[in-house]
Amino acid sequence: MIAIIGGTGRLGRLVAARLVDGGHDVRVVARSPGDPPVPGAQFVAADLRVPSTLAAALDGVETVIAAAHGMDPAKAESPASVDRDGNIALIDAARAAGGVDVVLVSVVDASPEHPLELHRMKWQAEEHLRASGVDWTIVRASAFAEMWIEMLADSARDGKGPQVFGQGDNPLNLVSVGDVAYAVARAATDRSLRGRVVDVGGPEDLTFNELADLVRPRSAPRHVPRLALRVLGQAARPFRPALARMARMGLAMDRADLRFDPAASRAAYPWLPCTSVRDLIGSAPG
Repeated sequence: MIAIIGGTGRLGRLVAARLVDGGHDVRVVARSPGDPPVPGAQFVAADLRVPSTLAAALDGVETVIAAAHGMDPAKAESPASVDRDGNIALIDAARAAGGVDVVLVSVVDASPEHPLELHRMKWQAEEHLRASGVDWTIVRASAFAEMWIEMLADSARDGKGPQVFGQGDNPLNLVSVGDVAYAVARAATDRSLRGRVVDVGGPEDLTFNELADLVRPRSAPRHVPRLALRVLGQAARPFRPALARMARMGLAMDRADLRFDPAASRAAYPWLPCTSVRDLIGSAPG
């Protein structure tokens, strides 16, 4: 049995479908089952932020995939509560269950001093996993292309161009969620990958201005100035912490080095797919 924590999310659903299609017994674990459910997978309700719920979710499980994240501004969560503390609780539960491998979905360039909070929290979860004594694989991914494509498209309304945080000229690597799902499913089923870190990125680095132009070619992007992001990131903290966090993230992404060259990882793991952002946009409906 393979359990997927965050199995109703963007990545988790793709991983679940791939594993079910491969003939594996799959358990989708999330706070609510989602709509529609993943065909062929069972559902168990649990919450990374409530460690007492995790033992039942891992009952009879051989491998657990930690695919949840705390970046949704609409939910009362954060990278600290989910990506660090929640994953640490899951790792501890896997160790207590005995014989449960952990596949942790992390981020490319996770480090203790990274400008982005998500990268710092993922790093702490990685370190806890390495020291836990359980068998593990870490899959590090760059930014999900589909998420940013949708966000830019949704922000372009009433004839206005997509909304870009900051200057929008800082390049970042964008990866297809489908490519990440392939790597995560492979990591869950291929025990030769235990004790390894698999980096998954796209074939190119793009700025948000370039991505906005691909999403809406005839609409100039609208920019939220860095100063506005800085003010919002501090002023909104007491009453809208999720919004403040998103503003700080946007400011950091406008400055941090988020480039990635997938050549070394693809040489080490030739089976890794590498889908172009342009192909994703070209195949998208509408």
